[in-house]
Amino acid sequence: MDCPPASEPTLFWAVPAHHAALRPEAVALRFEGQASTYAQLARQSEQCAATLWHVWGVRPGGCVAWLGLNHPAQLVLLFALARIGAALLPLNFRLAPMEWSTQLNDCNASHLVHDAAWTEPATGLGRLCGVAVRRAAHLDAACATALPDAGGEDQPALLVYTSGTTGRPRAAVHTRSQLLANMRIAAQAQQMTPEDRVLTVLPLFHVGGLCLQTLPALYAGASVTLHPRFNAGATLVALERDQPTLTLQVPATMQALVGHPAWPHANLASLRAVWAGSSVLPVALVRAFLDRGVPLCNVYGATETGPFSIALPPGSAATHAGSCGWPAPEVDIRLLDGELLVRGPNVVRHYVGGDAACDSGGWFHTGDLATQAVDGSYTVIGRARDLIISGGENIHPLEIESAIGEHPAGAECAAFGLPHPQWGEAVAVAIVLRPGAELAPDALRRHLDGRLARFKLPRSVFFVDSLPKTALGKLRRSALGARFSDCG
Repeated sequence: MDCPPASEPTLFWAVPAHHAALRPEAVALRFEGQASTYAQLARQSEQCAATLWHVWGVRPGGCVAWLGLNHPAQLVLLFALARIGAALLPLNFRLAPMEWSTQLNDCNASHLVHDAAWTEPATGLGRLCGVAVRRAAHLDAACATALPDAGGEDQPALLVYTSGTTGRPRAAVHTRSQLLANMRIAAQAQQMTPEDRVLTVLPLFHVGGLCLQTLPALYAGASVTLHPRFNAGATLVALERDQPTLTLQVPATMQALVGHPAWPHANLASLRAVWAGSSVLPVALVRAFLDRGVPLCNVYGATETGPFSIALPPGSAATHAGSCGWPAPEVDIRLLDGELLVRGPNVVRHYVGGDAACDSGGWFHTGDLATQAVDGSYTVIGRARDLIISGGENIHPLEIESAIGEHPAGAECAAFGLPHPQWGEAVAVAIVLRPGAELAPDALRRHLDGRLARFKLPRSVFFVDSLPKTALGKLRRSALGARFSDCG
């Protein structure tokens, strides 16, 4: 089935073919010095689909996993699988083999594709799980040939595991129509055009690296420069050499960029905005980019919500620091007892296994607590499960973390509750100091006195080398409570 030229792509799997028909020689991807045009990306995707169908025997409803660093082959594989009605399962390369095994078995993956760097782990995993193991170089073994109709747009196309900060991780099922809707929504919110050049350094195994900018850029016909993984020095070099107009970061990578010796002289002139995938952006990081003349925009979402849900545009980056912004196009947001609920065409409906992701009204309950300002913008104030309840008072950790963040000695911090015989819970904080900085607990309390109510002041202060985080840099607050539970 051919995709006729139109103003916007209308089928997820046919996005490369759509732009190949309009601008075949336009560059779609750059990777390690090599450029691929939209015509080449479309041809590679069709050849890969033929290989999957005719050689590997993958059928609609099937699943193929990817294990490796960021690579153009992963994007080719995603479009090719969607073409034949099957789904991609990107594995987090930071997980343990038994965690990979669980995910492969949960999703009934028939094949595991890997890049050159992950040959040995992939081979062992294939033997462990009884799945066929293929190298990325073998994706185009068959010539492009006629393929059957792959079915409706409600076919699963991408299976992404939640971060699993609590409970057992589950795979959210993204259909072709939901992926296309998210691409459309994200491209519109970021005002992407074919002239944009997007730098992708975050991992494509998560919806943040894959769906917030990379796929939307391809939807818009822009070019994507793909790095295998994040490296602060390489990112700063690319900002000057490749002249990207947009890039996506998370607080951990932004901190690494700002702290790099080359940051003060880095050429950021090509950037019209840096977008950040985070519920809350530390004000110090926002200021660091604004001081360099670059708006630091925020986008809020979850694995289950596309994830493009709420966006803070460049024009509000300075005036709304700390806010998530306003609902993205086509996305509905509401507060229920303070909890953020999201509904939209990009929100997944269920997990692998059939468990519903949304309530009967189609709303996804995020578990994030938020407030809405008079101008309609939303600000996340914490996780419902992260509330510290001390002496009957509800304390949001972010209040404490924001106040500590104003002290020049602290690089990162996290507030959490520890058991207390009288108050139920007492406030504790873990702090990562800046290199060479010193901070005594009494000095910290003096800094907070007058900034926070007395019942919010930390009773326990722990200085740590780093904070426990997920693969995407999200804080694992529960791990701190477990680590210091005997120290309250």
